[in-house]
Amino acid sequence: MKLNVRWSCLLCLVLIGIAIEGVQCKVVQFIFGDSLSDVGNNMYLSKSLAQANLPFYGIDFGNGLPNGRFTNGRTVADIIGDSTGLPRPPAFLDPSLTEDVILESGVNYASGGGGILNETGGYFIQRFSLWKQIELFRGTTELITNKLGKQATDKFIGEANFVVALGSNDFINNYLMPVYSDSWKYNDQTFVRYLMETLQNQLLVLHNLGARKLMVFGLGPMGCIPLQRVLSTTGQCQERANKLAMSFNKAASQLLANLDSRLPNASFKFGDAYDVVDNVIRNPNNYGFDNADSPCCSFGRIRPALTCLPASTLCSDRSKYVFWDEYHPSDSANQLIANELIKKFGFLAGGNSSAPVPAPESAIAPSPDEE
Repeated sequence: MKLNVRWSCLLCLVLIGIAIEGVQCKVVQFIFGDSLSDVGNNMYLSKSLAQANLPFYGIDFGNGLPNGRFTNGRTVADIIGDSTGLPRPPAFLDPSLTEDVILESGVNYASGGGGILNETGGYFIQRFSLWKQIELFRGTTELITNKLGKQATDKFIGEANFVVALGSNDFINNYLMPVYSDSWKYNDQTFVRYLMETLQNQLLVLHNLGARKLMVFGLGPMGCIPLQRVLSTTGQCQERANKLAMSFNKAASQLLANLDSRLPNASFKFGDAYDVVDNVIRNPNNYGFDNADSPCCSFGRIRPALTCLPASTLCSDRSKYVFWDEYHPSDSANQLIANELIKKFGFLAGGNSSAPVPAPESAIAPSPDEE
């Protein structure tokens, strides 16, 4: 009788173990970011001035209608996820999001206008800062714990991929604008230090919440986006902004290396595509682009239009433009950026090679009604 009881207990333990394994067999992504990674959160923030809910955003994605992405096609995170065989996580505010969807696809908390700092992008009225996104993720972990239990949730979160991709708004829509107090409270060096101190605290919170595999994307040459060029007196890249991006990347790289070495069971990586994007902007023809200084979607000679509008004019070939609007790269440029980050992070596309997923055909050929 005692033997039967022992075997029954052992069988129960085995079955419990199988159940725990079974509920989280899929690796998913949790994405934290700004407009470069937003896949629709701001569409549900009715008062937000940072919106991509008008034509021609999304023209080369799915059905060609606006979907919340601030580009004509895919985001960099979309492309990296596709290349590594991971599902695309839906926006946190998507009404169809449920516990089962989270377990199947993860969550994207990215919000246009958001920054590492709470004060960044205040004039957009509504946006999720990184602190807010982390708070939302904490709620997600509680939701999953209620469904799976702590042990299974810890395993699910621990095996998930985390992407953190913010920082440019903290400069462009905060420090470099005199309307924000940060512009006169700090100098270039102390502001970068302030960002790193804040980012470190945020990454530590994510680790405490279970994040073990985490990637931080670096900044590109933000002084060369069309908006920065058109606001300059010469039409050239604003080198101060570019130097700030390089300072951010250097400090963030050191921060991630330090956290990776001292946090238990952590794989924290930093990757940036600054050099490649800078080279593309300075030598676009070498990469198959014709234009690297103005947006594909523009409002004629009225610059900056800030966003792509239904009355805007599209370039004749979207695949030849580095920038989609005044702020954001095109699908083709995002593909190039993603390829570089895949190399930096050491990913293998689809588990076999580093070949990227092809861009939608409509990103290559212009639609009939375009000029």
